[in-house]
Amino acid sequence: MNAAPDITRYRKHWAERFGAAPFLPMTRAEMDALGWDSCDVILVTGDAYVDLPSFGMAIVGRVLEGQGFRVGIIAQPDWHSADPFTALGRPNLFFGITGGNMDSMVNRYTADRRLRSDDAYTPGGIGGKRPDRSVIVYAQRAREAFKDVPVIIGGIEASLRRIAHFDYWSEKVRRSVLLDSKADLLVYGSGERQVCEIAHRLAAGESIDDLTDVRGTAFVRKARPPGWIEIDSTYLDEPGPIDPHADPYAMAPQPATEVPSPERAGENVVRFVRRVKNADRERSVIRMPAYEQVAADPVLYAHASRILHMEANPGNARALVQRHGTVDVWLNPPPVPLTTAEMDWVYERPYQRRPHPAYGEANIPAYKMIRFSVAIQRGCFGGCSFCSITEHEGRIIQNRSEASILREVEDIRDRVPGFTGVISDLGGPTANMYRLACRSRQIEAACRRPSCVYPGICPNLDTDHAPLVQLYRKVRELPGIRKVLIASGVRYDLAVESPEYVKELAQHHTGGYLKIAPEAISEGPLSMMMKPGIGAYDRFKALFDRYSREAGKEQYLIPYFIAAHPGTRDADMLELALWLKRNGFRADQVQAFLPSPMASATAMYHSGKNPLKRVRRDGGDVPIPKGLKVRRLHKAFLRYHDPNNWPMLREALRRMGRADLIGSGKHQLVPAYQPPGTGTAHEGRRGARPGGHAGKRPAPFRTQHTGLPRTPRR
Repeated sequence: MNAAPDITRYRKHWAERFGAAPFLPMTRAEMDALGWDSCDVILVTGDAYVDLPSFGMAIVGRVLEGQGFRVGIIAQPDWHSADPFTALGRPNLFFGITGGNMDSMVNRYTADRRLRSDDAYTPGGIGGKRPDRSVIVYAQRAREAFKDVPVIIGGIEASLRRIAHFDYWSEKVRRSVLLDSKADLLVYGSGERQVCEIAHRLAAGESIDDLTDVRGTAFVRKARPPGWIEIDSTYLDEPGPIDPHADPYAMAPQPATEVPSPERAGENVVRFVRRVKNADRERSVIRMPAYEQVAADPVLYAHASRILHMEANPGNARALVQRHGTVDVWLNPPPVPLTTAEMDWVYERPYQRRPHPAYGEANIPAYKMIRFSVAIQRGCFGGCSFCSITEHEGRIIQNRSEASILREVEDIRDRVPGFTGVISDLGGPTANMYRLACRSRQIEAACRRPSCVYPGICPNLDTDHAPLVQLYRKVRELPGIRKVLIASGVRYDLAVESPEYVKELAQHHTGGYLKIAPEAISEGPLSMMMKPGIGAYDRFKALFDRYSREAGKEQYLIPYFIAAHPGTRDADMLELALWLKRNGFRADQVQAFLPSPMASATAMYHSGKNPLKRVRRDGGDVPIPKGLKVRRLHKAFLRYHDPNNWPMLREALRRMGRADLIGSGKHQLVPAYQPPGTGTAHEGRRGARPGGHAGKRPAPFRTQHTGLPRTPRR
C-alpha cells in the first residue's frame, strides 16, 4: 500500500485567516457576519445540519475548514427548482453533494417498499423533506444553478452506487450514479483523505478533469489512457459459458502475447492478460462486464459483484473499469485508511455538538439519540454479505487514540445540554473491533479474504480486547461520568475470545439488555450471510449470564434476526421460530432483508447465485425468498406469538407437513383456536426480547444490517 499524504500537514489555504466559524454558514447573512464574500466549497445534504461528528457533512465541512477553506452548507433544500442552490452564491471550488447519513431510498421506504412517514434526520422527525435518489436530484439542481462549477458526489448513497447496481425499489439494474447525476467526480468511502486532496489541487489551479489519480474516487473516461494493462475480469473469475451480447462500442480483445502490427500501432489495442507482474500492478485495470451486459444477464451481475468485492483491500486492489454505452466509469483503488493521528484530528475539529441555531428548539430525533455517544473506530472486517459497511468504510479498522476519546467524553460532559452523566455508546459499526488488526502488515496488504472471522477467526487476526477494556475503565473513571453504555452491536464470536471483555461488558456497560445479532440459526442462511453458527451465541450467552449473576444483575440478551434473507427456506424460519419459543423469546422487532446496493446478498437476491464463491452458470444456486407473500410469512415465523399471524402460520405448517405443530402444547408453535378480532397480519418489527417485554424501536442510524450503521456516512 502506497503512503498517502498526512491530511493534517497540508499547507493551509489562504482563507484560514478568517478562523473557525461558530457554525458553518447556511445563509448569506451568516457569511457576511463572518466577513466572507464567497464560499470555497458548498456542501449540499439531505439531512438537517447538526454540528456533531456523527453527522457526515459536519465532519467533511469541519475537515475542509481545518484545511483553511470557507465552507457553507445547504441542508435539505427544496429540490423543485435550482433557486435554493444559489442561496450562498457561487462556490469557488466545488459543490459537494450527499444524500445524508442514510441512503435516501432506505430513509424513505420500508423493506416492503412502503413510504415512511418519519425521518430521524429532519427537524420534528417529519418525512418527505428529501427526494428519492437525493444525490441525483441535488447534483442536477446544483449544475442548473451554476453550470461551470464542478460537482462532486459522495456519502453512502453515492458510494454504494458507484458502478452498475441492482436497485431494489425499481427491481432493475441501474447505471452508475455518476452518470445519472451528471457529476464530475464521485468520492467513495468516508472521504476525508480524498476531499482534502481534491480541494487543495483545485485551489492550486488544476482542472477537475485532471483529477484522475485520486484514490477512492470514480470518474468518466471515453477511452483507456496509453500505458495501461487491461485485465478481463472473466479471466480472473470465469463465470462459465457466456452468450455474447452485441456491443457496437466494444473493442475486440487481443491475446496477451500479440504485438500490434505497424499499421495498427496507433490504435487503442486492449491487452487482456491473466497475470500482471508486481511492477505493473499500479498500471493495470480490471475491465468488468459492461452495464448493458450486467443489466441483461444476472449471472454476469453476480460475477461483477464478486470482482468488486475481491478488489477491496487498499493494499492490493487494482483500478476497475465498466463500460456504460460510449464511456467508461473508472474506479480508482480504495483510499488509504486514516492513521490514528489523522482520526484524532478529524474528530477534534471545533464542533458545536448541537443543531444549527436556525432549527430553534425543534427536535431532531437522530441527534437526540446520538448526542451522548462517541465513535471510537471505523470499518469492519466481519464481511457480512447483507451489510455495506465494508464496501463503504473498508475492512481495515481505523482507530482513535485513547487520549482523543477521553477528551471527547469530557467535551460532552462539559458542553452538551441535558447531559446526565451517561455516555450512551462507545463504539462504531461494531462495538468490539477497537485496535483489532492483522498481526502482520505484509499479510494484511496481500490478503483477499472478504472476512477475517468467517468461516472461522483467521489465525493472523489479533483478537486482544485488552485495549478496549482499558478504554472502558478509563472513561467510566472520569469525574462526572456515572455510566457508560454500549449500544453498537457486539460481535460475539470475537468477544468470546476475551472472557475479560465479556465480564467488563456484562458487569459495567449493560443497562439490563444487550443487543447482539445472530441473524439466523440454520446453516443455509448463515452461510449466505457469512455469520457464525449458533454455537458462538451459546458460548457468549453462557459467559454473559455467568458474569451478570456474579454482579447480582438480572440482564438479558436481545438477539436480532433477519427474515427472508437469501439462502433462507420456510423450514429454516420454522426452525428459528421453534428456537425462539423454546428459549422464551418473543420478537417485538422484526426486519425483513432489504437488498441495499452493492451488497453481496443483493447480488444473490437478483441473480440467484452465490458470489461468495466463483460464480458458475451451472451451479451455486441460492434459494431466494421473493415476493410479498413469502416475505410476510418469514416475518410471521419470527412473530409466532402474534395471533394476527396464526392463520398464515397454520396454513404454512399444513403445507409443510408439520400440522403436528398446531396446538396448545409446549412443543407446538401456534394454537388451533383463533381469538376474536384477530387474524389480520400486520407489520412486525426487528428485535427479540425475553418474556415479550416491549422495547424502544432503534433509530435508523443504529441499524447495522441494512448497510447503514451508526457512524457517519459522507
